[in-house]
Amino acid sequence: MLLIPAIDLKDGQCVRLQQGDMNVSTTFGEDPAAMARRWLNAGARRLHLVDLNGAFAGKPVNEGAIKAILKEVGDDIPVQLGGGIRDLDTIERYLDDGISYVIIGTAAVKNPGFLRDACTAFPGHIIVGLDAKDGKVATDGWSKLTGHEVIDLGKKFEDYGVEGIIYTDIGRDGMLTGINIDATVKLAQALKIPVIASGGLSNIADIEALCAVEKEGVQGVICGRSIYTGALDFAAGQARADALNGAA
Repeated sequence: MLLIPAIDLKDGQCVRLQQGDMNVSTTFGEDPAAMARRWLNAGARRLHLVDLNGAFAGKPVNEGAIKAILKEVGDDIPVQLGGGIRDLDTIERYLDDGISYVIIGTAAVKNPGFLRDACTAFPGHIIVGLDAKDGKVATDGWSKLTGHEVIDLGKKFEDYGVEGIIYTDIGRDGMLTGINIDATVKLAQALKIPVIASGGLSNIADIEALCAVEKEGVQGVICGRSIYTGALDFAAGQARADALNGAA
């Protein structure tokens, strides 16, 4: 079970939002590269970056901070990035800069042809972010709820060749109310590609619950507000996950 620290970038700083609201943000650091080093030193095996400004602008905004993070971590661990990725040129540039996985969210739902092209051009590097509430997919920084069912889109995108799915319950994100295990497992069981859980992680109990369903196809979990507030000790959480995996 991968515990993946999230570094959400807004105006070059590390922040966390509540339920995707750009107006309800908490700043946790002004040096993104130092934050990346912090999680690397704590034993992270992958980092999750989000260009929040980019997600709302529809184009990359925090490229300076992203490059600083990539320079800091080097080849030590893979880095996945989402937010404002709408064309193949942007994907190519990010991959050239050292990003391992590019996350496509809104553009995957609104322009599936683009997603198909991206999977063909950059096989093994494309992850789809599906953000949902009550089983329905949301787009545009969670501001618009669509009529698409999560599982239907997951199956469609799996056929395109995506590397995995990040499933976020937007009703829980940033709220420390616990992962929506049932919905995450339901999606993972319907797919052959791995699913990464996101939204609401709060404590060690959530880690244990996720480890219990890892065999269903849940590969990891995005760690956000919980590791920044101290509700979850990241190193202890990853150690617990490793211990449970070893026991299994």
